[in-house]
Amino acid sequence: MMRYGIFALAALVIGAFGAHFLLQDRGYVLINFLGYNVEMSVPVLALALILLYAGVRLLVRIWRAPRQLGAALAEQRARRAGARLARGLIHMTEGDFRRGERLLTDGLEGNDARVVNYLIAARAAEAQGSPERRDEWLELARAADPKAGIAVLLTQAELMLGAKEHKAALAALERVEQLKPGHAGCLALKAETLLALGDRARLAAILPRLAGSKLDPARLAPLLAAALDAMRRVPDFDRARLNAVWSPLPMGLRRRPPLIRARALLLDKLGHGEEAVKAIAQAVKRGFDRELVIAYGEIKGADAQKQLRRAETWLKQHGENAVLLMTAAKLCMANELWGKARSYLESSLAIAPEPASYALYGELLERLGEHDQAAKAWQDGLRMVAPGTGLPALEAPAMREADG
Repeated sequence: MMRYGIFALAALVIGAFGAHFLLQDRGYVLINFLGYNVEMSVPVLALALILLYAGVRLLVRIWRAPRQLGAALAEQRARRAGARLARGLIHMTEGDFRRGERLLTDGLEGNDARVVNYLIAARAAEAQGSPERRDEWLELARAADPKAGIAVLLTQAELMLGAKEHKAALAALERVEQLKPGHAGCLALKAETLLALGDRARLAAILPRLAGSKLDPARLAPLLAAALDAMRRVPDFDRARLNAVWSPLPMGLRRRPPLIRARALLLDKLGHGEEAVKAIAQAVKRGFDRELVIAYGEIKGADAQKQLRRAETWLKQHGENAVLLMTAAKLCMANELWGKARSYLESSLAIAPEPASYALYGELLERLGEHDQAAKAWQDGLRMVAPGTGLPALEAPAMREADG
């Protein structure tokens, strides 16, 4: 405001000086153009120039008005659409999917970014258990922007996978592969879909491509671990195919405990137990991990006594740990050290009882001929899996008959 006041004051001063000189001598202007003479004073010329300038500006404004009006209306529509999108997302975050869907889809005519609203509305419809509306919004998104076909198909596959429409999801993903081969997000969703379908043969076929993809490591690691676990039930999955998956992985991924565990168990299944034991031992040396310790007890290395000694060393380093005690008990059983195994298992159950510990304890007691106690251990483990089921007491003879 002060700046405008200074400008006004300066204009008044300049105007006052100008008026003073013009009143003394208004001047004389003669313009000759195409044989015509126009005579006027300097103030009249100045006024004419000002009016001419104002007229030109007015004509320019009139010429630009339709375009500026259109831009203003478009900006207003964009602001309203952005506000509806924000409110819709807020309602979806709060779990009000019905209102969120309505806000996302009302008044979208002429909105260039409506494909985003349709895709989010499809998620809202799926969250409400309405696959018909979900598919309707996806079709509208596809029609709104043909260039967004891959995004629409990936969203469709993701939602179908969540709804357990596995075959339909796989069909959508295969269309994405036709449009853009090697798409990392598509490969990840395809792996998840094949895992859900239990199609291990096709999963094995895409594993090397998945391992070499540029997918985010946080998403890739658990997916690869689950896929490698599934490969343990594929008869023709061999060391060469495992190497084809493992070799492209960067060192950061190779050091992730879930992947080390999955690879070690697969190596053990392929007859490379000693290599698996060393891999887990190196990983545990870098940092204690529960699942790695459990897997260590399941692998059959070349020297069971050495395996047990290493586990007992970990016990000294990490103290009385329930998982370590259970693993040490497994290795004691592998070495037929039944009394020591019992001591470790009872200590593990005293610290943190788990179904797996009870199952192993029951197996040990059955080997020792304590059938009633073995049945009780199995029953305790079952109650942990399904609490409050009121399971009847298991009878040892029945258990032995079932084993036979």
